[in-house]
Amino acid sequence: MAKILYFKVEDSLSKEEKFKFLNNSENVFNVDFKELTPNKDNVWITEGLESDWEYLIPLGTKEAKQLSVVGSQLPVIFKLYSLGVSTNRDAWVYNCSKETIKNNVNKTIKEFNRNLFERSLNANDDIEKLIEYNDELISWSSTLKNKLRQGININYNTKDLRLSIYRPFFKNFLFFNRDLIDRCGQFHKIFPTTDSEKENMVICVPSHGGRLPFWCFISNKIVNLALTSIDANQCFPFYTYNEDGTGRKENISDWALSEFSTNYKDENITKIAIFYYIYAILHKPEYREKYAANLRRSLPRIPMLGLKDIKQSSAASDAELFWKYSEAGKKLADLHLNYEEQPEYPLTKIESEGMQLDWRVDKMKYVKSDDGRLAIKYNDFLTLAGIPAEVKEYKLGNRSALDWIIDQYRVKTDKRSGITNDPFRADEPDYIVRLIGKIVTVSLETMKIVRGL
Repeated sequence: MAKILYFKVEDSLSKEEKFKFLNNSENVFNVDFKELTPNKDNVWITEGLESDWEYLIPLGTKEAKQLSVVGSQLPVIFKLYSLGVSTNRDAWVYNCSKETIKNNVNKTIKEFNRNLFERSLNANDDIEKLIEYNDELISWSSTLKNKLRQGININYNTKDLRLSIYRPFFKNFLFFNRDLIDRCGQFHKIFPTTDSEKENMVICVPSHGGRLPFWCFISNKIVNLALTSIDANQCFPFYTYNEDGTGRKENISDWALSEFSTNYKDENITKIAIFYYIYAILHKPEYREKYAANLRRSLPRIPMLGLKDIKQSSAASDAELFWKYSEAGKKLADLHLNYEEQPEYPLTKIESEGMQLDWRVDKMKYVKSDDGRLAIKYNDFLTLAGIPAEVKEYKLGNRSALDWIIDQYRVKTDKRSGITNDPFRADEPDYIVRLIGKIVTVSLETMKIVRGL
């Protein structure tokens, strides 16, 4: 019978140190392995897993997702969920400039159609020998090659140009077209039109096996697959639609509504209240700490908290506690969805003497500050100081919200295609500076709410 033998080294060891350990061991018999017994779910590294996890309510499951197509239900909260959008050609279909995207997309469509019309492909043809590779004109992928083999003619449509959340608090325009995007997930049913963005929301969490500390985010725009750059994400929408934007349906199951209403003995609980309750729970520090190992291995499960679970609470009943969490989740959602409408934190703007006013940014960075606060060198003309160090506490993955702003709002040129993405807005030249002030406010207010959970 097969055995599972396991030996763990310190996570802090470098690759070279791990190789040195193996070399010093000389052979496997000198390694002090221990035998592991998998649990009922065939998980063999069970260290840190909480046994009560299976009694919490799944956010979503593959089985329920498949059955949602035919109208059946399983005991889950969300019937449908989706991976973020994976394009396989981000440089071509994402950009801060509409005009740049239009030029890039038309260029690649022209090259695709040229390959289509100049070649007569048969099913057995080796497409690799027939297409022309030119990184400055097109980015080929397996799905795009299949479309070429199928004889699909791609066209540019301005309706496909949508705003998207590319990284936390960083929007890009996206050419949301199935022919040029490798995997759209279910977003044609989640945000099929710009009108759906006015009413729908998705809660985003790491997909199975996330490598970063657990995070969650909310969006009312199409979301990129690698929202936090490393981990893929799964998105749980409040509404789903037909692909033409009609047929709006609430995506939280009737089963979940019944469970929450029965547990809290409150018939006034609604699906939107449950949605906000979930967003609060996913931010709760004790939840993230207790279930850290479980959250790395599976999608979140949601507890129905009661007074017995809370050491200190001003709530008089379990139902009141539910509504307090739901209200906290609603406040968090408002902060994160409407971050551009938040008040600016009063930053100290230090201008370099003798230099002309300049709002353009190439690449920002943190600089030392004598008062213990944070400061950002915006460009040679401007430094932003007086930023409270507490803003670094609000993290999405391994970066704070402010870190994401510094990382993303810079001029980037794709090495292969030569395409440049410049976040500077000529019609709002000080947008990035004002955004930094708003994200400081968002970070501080988020942590106030989180500490109150």
